Amino acid sequence: MNKTYTTDEILKVREKNLFPSVTHYYRKPLHIKKASMQWVWDVEGKKYLDAFGGIVTISAGHNHPRIKNRLKQWLDEDRPQHTTIFYLSEPIVELAEKMAALSPGTLKKSFFTNSGSEANELAILLSRRFTKRHEIVALKHAYHGGTTGTLSLSGQHTWKFGGPGLPGITHAAQPNCYRCPWGATPESCALECAQDVEETIRTTTSSEIAAAMIEPIQGVGGFIIPPKEYFSKVYEIVKKYGGLYISDEVQAGVGRTGQYWFGVLHNGITPDMMTMAKGLGNGASIGGILTTPEIADSMRGKIHFNTYAGNPWATMQAAETLNILQDEDVLKKATDLGGYILNALKEIQNSFFTIGDVRGRGLLIGVELVKDKKTKAYGTEETLELMEQAKERGLLIGKGGMYGNVIRITPPMCITQADAASIVQVFKESLEATEKKMGYRK
Repeated sequence: MNKTYTTDEILKVREKNLFPSVTHYYRKPLHIKKASMQWVWDVEGKKYLDAFGGIVTISAGHNHPRIKNRLKQWLDEDRPQHTTIFYLSEPIVELAEKMAALSPGTLKKSFFTNSGSEANELAILLSRRFTKRHEIVALKHAYHGGTTGTLSLSGQHTWKFGGPGLPGITHAAQPNCYRCPWGATPESCALECAQDVEETIRTTTSSEIAAAMIEPIQGVGGFIIPPKEYFSKVYEIVKKYGGLYISDEVQAGVGRTGQYWFGVLHNGITPDMMTMAKGLGNGASIGGILTTPEIADSMRGKIHFNTYAGNPWATMQAAETLNILQDEDVLKKATDLGGYILNALKEIQNSFFTIGDVRGRGLLIGVELVKDKKTKAYGTEETLELMEQAKERGLLIGKGGMYGNVIRITPPMCITQADAASIVQVFKESLEATEKKMGYRK
């Protein structure tokens, strides 16, 4: 018989038996008991609109009926829960074909992993294998995963543990228009951030790089959206020095940014590799990498194996998720509803003391909070209070940025127009309450 734990019992067990690096949101931690599409319920029965989606992971919706039906059908048919990729199965083939159909250019070869971290690790390995070079460029404030290699690529101290990481990794400046390191404005921008990539290559590498790994929108970094021209310029620089361009689509992929299936395509370039996870499986533990046949062929003669790579249940859920997203036209939905939320938040920006910047694309929206709009001092405490106020009003939102001052709004892509309006209204009410409580307004 399954044991039922109270919230206090869960907290005690977490304290006793889990690593202290496992933390939680909210002063009173949220104990989720039930979920359906864009909604979740806590153990006390309170209903919440989930505008964070399990950290940008729930794409089609919690317990989507089509995925539930597939799972039930498979149980009834005694489908294998796991065998090995050395045996043949239908789901991995279905998913590989689906990914090839959605992907740009000649990115038609896949490998499936358990997570985005593993996908990015494989991208490192593959780029070095193909180019026969070692050095890789990433960006400051980036986050690419929790393994040794991906933490070395990440550009935030809170994710690092000291000591040597993976050798050959270097970091260029964060292309943050709101906090431009060069003090430029959109009118005066000369793409100094892109030029810094070349400067970084010339001063911290041998100038013979294997790759650059870049998120089309920095997720953990604070939903940073560089100027569109930045990517084509960086792509040219990477190619100039012989490297592969890797787009980390773990958060921005599978339609979340609207209009295109992958975030990098908004910028007019086709990368050499794309990595993904999160929304790909709608909560299933799966990641993946897409690349060209030529690059993939550099693995010939080697065995790259992962016990759970291509797990039939995970690949089935990912394939069904992509089918759902196509059938429900999420590219248009994310564009329209995301645009509505983004524009509505920009309209109220000047009515608040603490909204420094509103940015995003599709249903990947960030609101940066500050203590003062002139100094742009990080509104870390304000962000935490806003999350509490929103939770009390039945809205779950996330946070990001190295200083924890960027609200992240990333609901499941099954939300309705009414849900989008509710997100804006509750956000506004919650921020008003936050500013009153923290002394910004009477």
